[in-house]
Amino acid sequence: MDTKLDIRLSQKLIMTPQLQQAIKLLQLSKLELQQIINQALLENPILEETISETADTDEDDSFKSSQVSESENVSGQENGESVKPLDGLELKWGDYLDEDRLDNRELGYFKDIDEETPTFDQTLSKPSTLYEHLIWQLNLSPSDSLIREIGETIIGNIDENGYLQASVEEIVLMSKATEEKILEVLNLIQSFDPPGVAARDLKECLLLQIRQIGFTGTIIETIISEYLDDFEKKRFPVIARKLGISLEDLAHAIRIIEKLEPKPGRSFYSFDNVYIVPDVFVIKHEGEYIVLLNEEGVPRLRINPIYKKMLRGNSGLGNEERGYLEDKFRSAIWMIRSIEQRNRTIYKVAQSIVKSQIDFFEKGVNNLKPLTLRDVADDILMHESTVSRVTNNKYICTPQGIFELKYFFSSGLSRVDGESCSSRSVRDMISKLILDENPKKPFSDQQIMEFLKENQIEIARRTVAKYRKELKIPSASRRRKLVI
Repeated sequence: MDTKLDIRLSQKLIMTPQLQQAIKLLQLSKLELQQIINQALLENPILEETISETADTDEDDSFKSSQVSESENVSGQENGESVKPLDGLELKWGDYLDEDRLDNRELGYFKDIDEETPTFDQTLSKPSTLYEHLIWQLNLSPSDSLIREIGETIIGNIDENGYLQASVEEIVLMSKATEEKILEVLNLIQSFDPPGVAARDLKECLLLQIRQIGFTGTIIETIISEYLDDFEKKRFPVIARKLGISLEDLAHAIRIIEKLEPKPGRSFYSFDNVYIVPDVFVIKHEGEYIVLLNEEGVPRLRINPIYKKMLRGNSGLGNEERGYLEDKFRSAIWMIRSIEQRNRTIYKVAQSIVKSQIDFFEKGVNNLKPLTLRDVADDILMHESTVSRVTNNKYICTPQGIFELKYFFSSGLSRVDGESCSSRSVRDMISKLILDENPKKPFSDQQIMEFLKENQIEIARRTVAKYRKELKIPSASRRRKLVI
């Protein structure tokens, strides 16, 4: 072996920072794109947001109206009409602000508002958490400092569903108290609201609720403590035979158990309302579907004309200043081009989807056709990975509702007549079939398979079970209800 120099010609794809930025912008949601653009506006002085045309027209209209008013005043003076000037008029601004004083908000120009008056933001309320609710009850209960310390430790180990996640031995190590004292405080917390809180498993949670509503020593308590596994599997005849009661008496007990709360902390869940802003609109105009990009809220960028003139002419810039501006200028140009390329790609993908799913837009989900990323990529002459990035976190508003772009991509199932249907439409058919079934005799996976075959859809039983699990629908034995 020896060392030598060798020249080779080869092609390589180098991921430049500009290319990485373009790929990153392609897969961003609309909100994330707004944040990136606003950050770029702060960091790059070359970039600036274009003024909307409406603002320009408003300024032109106001300028024209002022010219008209001046001409009217001049013509009025020429005609001998008396025109009262406004120079000597004293405006009392307090008269205009009296109505705004009534809402007691601190708007910045009221000098006589009491400093102790809370602002409008401070008066907004928020729902209390399960932890705060339990601590509030612990502070109201007659207890000493040791009980409050142990109680705070126990409450701190309760999850959002209301279950205690730490064992008694672990709490003993954390609080350095005796096991008897821990159990005493635990029983106190288990008597708090909501019923069933601080339980260590489902059985204890249900038993706590039963005891609080006064069903101790009844058949209901026996079913929960001894036959909970049979109850979960809907083995009602087995439970009735073991208890020696009729199915009618068992049905009354079951109705009460089904009304219990398996997750006591559910009422304290805090959900933030997340509003979906579609990236694309699809509207029907004169019998044709038109794709429109939603650019509302996204700043439109342009190059600052002042810096552009400085770079073009001999403005006396030093080498360091000119180099800085040229670097920012290239960055701004690439940002604008990347955003435009992103919009064009989203438009092409949405247009290809609309072209392939006309029946869906006309008739609904049952007419959704099989579609893959490769089909769209071949249609718009782009790579499959590009289509995947475009459909990520993007939403489309259609006459059938708002859907994620990935919703329209699904595998196909063969029909008896030789055509194919979307797996998503089959899932929808399974969901509707189970929704309308008899609760006494729910459909098994085999019966659902036979029903789909009657509708010209070839599908295996294990595929039905797979789709049912994806829809989070339990099996037929767990869906069965005892109705007397």
